[in-house]
Amino acid sequence: MTYDRLVCANCAAPVSEGRCPVCRASRERLQQGNHWSSMSPVALIGVLAVLVTALALLARQSM
Repeated sequence: MTYDRLVCANCAAPVSEGRCPVCRASRERLQQGNHWSSMSPVALIGVLAVLVTALALLARQSM
């Protein structure tokens, strides 16, 4: 999820504006976060399924 759509529970402003210390800390954490951690579980399962399918096709062609 991107921080431009999040609303701060502390000041009720968009996190992307960084009005309070809580907003600024959350924005900084999201910007430095791992790209894999920001993906939804469904997207991660989809990526894993594509990789397994690709490996299966490569193994089948090499026989």
